[in-house]
Amino acid sequence: MPSEKILAQKQQVVTELAGKLKSAVSGVLVDYKGITVEQDTKLRAELRKANVYYAVKKNSIISLAAKQIGLENLDSALSGTTAIAISDNDLIAPAKILAKFAEDNKTLNLKAGFIEGKAVSAQEIGELAKLPSKEVLVAKFLGSMNAPISGFVNVLNGNLRGLVVALNAIAEKKSA
Repeated sequence: MPSEKILAQKQQVVTELAGKLKSAVSGVLVDYKGITVEQDTKLRAELRKANVYYAVKKNSIISLAAKQIGLENLDSALSGTTAIAISDNDLIAPAKILAKFAEDNKTLNLKAGFIEGKAVSAQEIGELAKLPSKEVLVAKFLGSMNAPISGFVNVLNGNLRGLVVALNAIAEKKSA
């Protein structure tokens, strides 16, 4: 039986992770077995750049933290080596970065994840990773809103251009 001090430390780790899971909008569980230190360092740097929390945690700690916040369906993915990536503000960042890394390095495997408090499968994480970023979606939306206005301005300019050409032709005819 572990000492009360060790149990208190583990409970604190579970509570901290539960807090991070609760405030997160999305997260991804991966099996990192087989990646090299160099690959892991590159992955961590890329995740850090996107403000994604990434840590290797024991399956039991992830399970307890998930249950503490009501995220129940992750237990089936909690076997073997597990790392978790969590984002507080970007739904797509952890999935996109880890899916691209898994595609380039066959040793990293997506296990499962969660989006806004609901557990999702590895396939759904892969689909989420294929979505364009928020900035691209906003740009496409604004472009689609701008297209009708631009077309209308071109039509008005065409009419004005025709009127200017006609008036110019009349002015040339009268001066001749």
